[in-house]
Amino acid sequence: MSLNSTPSSDRTHIGFFGKRNSGKSSLLNAVTNQDISIVSDYKGTTTDPVFKAMELLPLGPVMIIDTPGIDDEGELGLMRVKKAKQILNKTDIAVLVVDCRDGLSDVDYELIDIFKKKDVDYIIVYNKSDLPHDEKILNENEIYVSAKEKTNIDNLKNRIASFNKPSDKKIVGDMIDKNDIVILVTPIDSAAPKGRLILPQQQTIRDILDAGAINIVVKEDMLESTLSSLSRKPGMVITDSQVFEKVAEIVPENIPLTSFSILMARYKGFLENAVKGVSEIKNLKDGDTVLVSEGCSHHRQCGDIGTEKIPNWIKKFTNKNINFKFSSGTYFPEDLSEYSLIIHCGGCMLNEREIKYRMKCAQDQNVPFTNYGTVIAFLHSILKRSLEIFPDLQKMI
Repeated sequence: MSLNSTPSSDRTHIGFFGKRNSGKSSLLNAVTNQDISIVSDYKGTTTDPVFKAMELLPLGPVMIIDTPGIDDEGELGLMRVKKAKQILNKTDIAVLVVDCRDGLSDVDYELIDIFKKKDVDYIIVYNKSDLPHDEKILNENEIYVSAKEKTNIDNLKNRIASFNKPSDKKIVGDMIDKNDIVILVTPIDSAAPKGRLILPQQQTIRDILDAGAINIVVKEDMLESTLSSLSRKPGMVITDSQVFEKVAEIVPENIPLTSFSILMARYKGFLENAVKGVSEIKNLKDGDTVLVSEGCSHHRQCGDIGTEKIPNWIKKFTNKNINFKFSSGTYFPEDLSEYSLIIHCGGCMLNEREIKYRMKCAQDQNVPFTNYGTVIAFLHSILKRSLEIFPDLQKMI
């Protein structure tokens, strides 16, 4: 996968934070060598988070985020501050920008406390070092720069890069052998993006290729003939959750079977919690409310998996009058007290930090948390089989 085509969810997210007029936007432009953010002497020029996917050497593919001033004022200003703090839920590396003439303020220290609480790597950048200021002995995670004069910018970029921890996580590549045949069942329906596969399918195909294995991509109506035409048994079949039940009837028991959604939950680090949470469906009562949450914000169509199919399957399974609420994109409610269960998508559009933040919110408020693929397999009595490749999780069912 090229750097330019790296999904946002797989990029290192670098957030620039600080007070108004500390020079966040100027520093961001200097670090990226691009005019990403508007710069002016007027306080509060950045009113909403600004995202820019790019390649930043020596890190590689990153998502750069400029945020509103953390000391903004007034009703609108407080809303901007809230948005800035929410960005920390997806930030891998935080850059705290401070005017070196002022030093650290109370709001800066508040941010540092949040960095530590959320376990976010951070560096404190004393900007505007070209102006007269009192020199101080810096700690290891502090640095003087001048965005205006481009002083020490390369050193800053190297310091930021030192936080980056390359991941060797695989979607499925660590569970297959070289030259294995892997069949991917990918229905093409009205909700599928025209001319391309959805992101989890693309990522899985690339992961299989990187493992030296063989991809065979078919629609569900070609699966049976494809299996019968093969001269050797496939190493695995991976299916879209929507046709899980139909595929399970076709694939012999001696061939491992799972779904893209289950693999994505594992890749994002929350599959164990998804398996634990799914059994709560059996305990749902009349009047309970279930939150169905998606990380993307696509246009929903008739037969949508999240807003129609899953709710209908749950109502049929429980025979209860369940209420459903929905969230999508970057919005995720902070107060989860009204929900008896949260069903999340695979999270392909969210980075691991953000999906784990959402899961942690649910855990802290004692709300069971699961995901689409796990729910669909559970409702159709094929969860145990879909977890055969994860024996430890299979024991939890």
